[in-house]
Amino acid sequence: MRANIGTAPGADGRDTVAFPSTGERGGAGRTRVVWRSRATLLVALLALTLVLAAVLAWEAHDAARSHRATAERALHDYATFAAWELLADAATTLQSEMTEAFAPVTGTRAVTVYDALPSPELLAAGAGGVLPCASPREQDDRWYFRIDFRDGAVTSAGARPLPAERERIARVIREQARTVYRPDWRWAGLIDGRGRDARLLVYAVRYAEHGAPVAAYGIATCPSALGAPLFGGVMARHALLPRTLTSGEPNDSLVSVTVIGAGGDTLYRSAARGLPLFTADATIETFGGLTARAALRPRAIERLALGAIPRSKLPLLLGLLGLTAGMMVVAILQLRREQELARLRSDFISSVSHELRTPLSQILLFAETLSLGRVRSEAERADATNVIVQESRRLMQLVENVLHFSRAERRMTSLTPREMPLAPCVRETVAAWRPLASGAGATVREELDDTVAARVDRGALRQMLLNLLDNAVKYGPPGQTVTVRLERAGDRARLSVTDEGPGIPPEARARVWEPFYRMDRDVRSATAGSGIGLFIVRELAELQNGSARIAEVPGGGTRVVIELALADADDEAPGTPAAPPPAPGGGARRAPSGGQVGHSPVETR
Repeated sequence: MRANIGTAPGADGRDTVAFPSTGERGGAGRTRVVWRSRATLLVALLALTLVLAAVLAWEAHDAARSHRATAERALHDYATFAAWELLADAATTLQSEMTEAFAPVTGTRAVTVYDALPSPELLAAGAGGVLPCASPREQDDRWYFRIDFRDGAVTSAGARPLPAERERIARVIREQARTVYRPDWRWAGLIDGRGRDARLLVYAVRYAEHGAPVAAYGIATCPSALGAPLFGGVMARHALLPRTLTSGEPNDSLVSVTVIGAGGDTLYRSAARGLPLFTADATIETFGGLTARAALRPRAIERLALGAIPRSKLPLLLGLLGLTAGMMVVAILQLRREQELARLRSDFISSVSHELRTPLSQILLFAETLSLGRVRSEAERADATNVIVQESRRLMQLVENVLHFSRAERRMTSLTPREMPLAPCVRETVAAWRPLASGAGATVREELDDTVAARVDRGALRQMLLNLLDNAVKYGPPGQTVTVRLERAGDRARLSVTDEGPGIPPEARARVWEPFYRMDRDVRSATAGSGIGLFIVRELAELQNGSARIAEVPGGGTRVVIELALADADDEAPGTPAAPPPAPGGGARRAPSGGQVGHSPVETR
């Protein structure tokens, strides 16, 4: 056994046993590497989950967009169909009338181009009731014409047009007959001019036997003849949309139509208005560029699209994607927190193992000294025995500190507070601590008010004070004076421990109460510590309806203050356990069962 143990001079001049490294640092490092690898894998899986959610969101958005585009395209086609049906039905309505009206003058072909042509009075006699105007005055302005393509002569019947109007209409008809009119047509129409000067021209071409155009016969009337009398009748009698989808509903409830002439004048407009999004135009050549514009109404959209047009799911999908990203961020933050906690636990185990070596080394050294009979006098024997007792107590206190922390995490801490003066317990604890303070070159000064009494658990008070004394001696300079003060502060009993060390920066004063936390300067130094001492101090203080805080010290140093309710300020009966207030940071709470606080541990910040 001696081959595995080395000796080294301790801080108090005695030889201390130095155990070889047990590899806990390397084990902690390996644990961190394994945890970091697992964390990297989990983060990668979370990132892949987010990517998958984004892909699914995009696919859902693309499907909804495609569905909407298909529905809108179908509705636009239905609007086009309605516009074309309006013009086609109007042309069909006029077909028989126009064919019958022009039959006397164009129904038969001339044998030769030199045959005599029928008079326009013949057309006027048969077409007087075709395309009537809306007003008698407009009807009186109606006239009939014949344009002889052989010599260009224009003959008219009915109202007498102005010469300029006759020449303009003759020129337009000759141009239309040469470029637009087809031999298989029975008749054609167009609107010449705009506004009040506009004229509706309906004409047919007479051909010779060999197919040469001989003359054009036509009617010059008002454009209103194509308005409500014609298109209004079509709207009332003919379905513009498939009956299988509209269930026979009237056109006015499904579609709104507007008929526009080639010059841009509106000839007819239905009363109802449709949605501009689903509007389409159709043009028919036999009317010389007459355009019908149909717009679907909401009722038609419900019928034709089998319900409402699907709305864009983009806001919902973006919201869900944002929620997924937020949950991923929360998961990563929680993962980092767990990783940090695992690192702190690993450091805690390493630090506790390191702290256990010192008392174990001292106990083993002096026990071997006594066992081998190497003491030279009874005084040395008593000194060795005292060292073994002191180090055993220190070791037991350290173990009790760890056990209390374990009970606190499982919420099994239980206290038994009672009314008692605090000064005797403080003196006893300080007296037990003085040898260890002297070994570190520190002096402990007491400033105690013997009249202060409070409801506390004696073991818990001792444990809190020992933790504060250990911190003060461990982190203070050699030769310092540690001051323990007990006083009244209003209706509270105030116990404080002040050292002359470097102090705790303001930005770290909130975190030093967290378990496992140690400041960077302490981690980098050779000072041992596990980071649960102050956590236990606050935990025990709050379980006794008290509080713990860091106070300012003029000139430097650290002062930790514990405040407890005075005995005369507490209305609870003696022996009743104190109700625990909420502990910050997820600290432990008092549970109905668990171990009593016994020997107070020696712990670090």
